[in-house]
Amino acid sequence: MIRVEIQRDRATGRIAGFRLEGHALFAESGKDIVCAGASAVAVGTVNAAEEVAGVRLSARMEPGLLHVDVPKDVPESKRESLQFLLEAMLVMLRTIEQSYGKHIRLHERQT
Repeated sequence: MIRVEIQRDRATGRIAGFRLEGHALFAESGKDIVCAGASAVAVGTVNAAEEVAGVRLSARMEPGLLHVDVPKDVPESKRESLQFLLEAMLVMLRTIEQSYGKHIRLHERQT
């Protein structure tokens, strides 16, 4: 199962980071649409943060793991577009969870 943890800043409610860990085990490697979908959404969001919002996120990627932190020093002028992208990512991951809940679970926590 893929476990997705969204970390929100307790004071602002903004997404401060996220972590995807595990494997969906929906199908064999290379044919797992749940894994491919979740990975594409998360990695695409990291790439869009840099290309669209102009914010380089701190990301660590290993097989079965993507851990991302939002830098604390993001200028206010870029923060809104970055949060829009992160919230959109959350909606997309929730959509995958609604269809494939046995293979992906989301959890939000405040930091």
